[in-house]
Amino acid sequence: MSKTLSLLRAVFGHFGRISTPARLRWGAALGWLAPRLMRSRAHIVRTNLGLCFPELTPEQREHQFRRHFRLLGQSVVDRGLCWFGTRERIMDTVQIEGLEHLDRLMAEQRPILMLAPHFIGLDASATRLTLHLRESATLYTRQRNPDVDRLVREGRGRFNTVHLVSRHDGVRGLIRHLRAGIPTYYLPDMDFGEKGAAYVPFFGVPAATLLTTAQIARARDAAVVPIVSRLDLETGKYHVSVLPPMENFPGNDDNEAATHRVNRLIEDHVRPDPAQYYWVHRRFKTRPAGEPGVY
Repeated sequence: MSKTLSLLRAVFGHFGRISTPARLRWGAALGWLAPRLMRSRAHIVRTNLGLCFPELTPEQREHQFRRHFRLLGQSVVDRGLCWFGTRERIMDTVQIEGLEHLDRLMAEQRPILMLAPHFIGLDASATRLTLHLRESATLYTRQRNPDVDRLVREGRGRFNTVHLVSRHDGVRGLIRHLRAGIPTYYLPDMDFGEKGAAYVPFFGVPAATLLTTAQIARARDAAVVPIVSRLDLETGKYHVSVLPPMENFPGNDDNEAATHRVNRLIEDHVRPDPAQYYWVHRRFKTRPAGEPGVY
């Protein structure tokens, strides 16, 4: 085992054992420090908030900016809880409702695509779901640092059987698990360029959005089950909602129109508390022909 991996395990293992007040103090410290050290990411967050919420005053957007990094810092600290905390502590900290929707669909032997937009609680939600599901699958992007990659893979596959599908395998890897009746955790809202995507509005801004959700649902008759989450900074608890499957999806809509529905659903759950969304991603890095870059 390398020294780097040993250090990472020691740090996150510590985060997984400390009390909730200590977790929150570490999260606050990291949330304060992050935008000062990660200036390029701070610029991305401010740009995204400006594009998506032009109706807010500069002061209101700055409040969302600071709150976002506070939430982001907490979510990083809480990787330790997910990767090293006890099962009982995770179940107490990550509270979930709506699991009956998954149970019903599994009893019906229906393929399940768990639609997991990039909320701050994304990883906590995934960990909590693996405690309930005996077997599941999720897309995985290999980390550049091999020590970090090993830590993340071990953490995400900690409970029950979790199949990590490489993004290089793409839709084929997902469909293979869906065909085997394995619920699959899918992130629909990242910019991977124009291939397989359409420019679908996200908060009124054209965003290169993969059509995969609609394509898989149509090809496999899969139920699309949204998973949304919220982190409460007062209590340190995550609140995860497994929503009912999207009705008649994609139905008679073509794939682009169905993808509009997905983006509108995400918007509806972001608007009540915008800081909970993962704004550090360059969601609008790919621009339509002739439009300048925004970052």
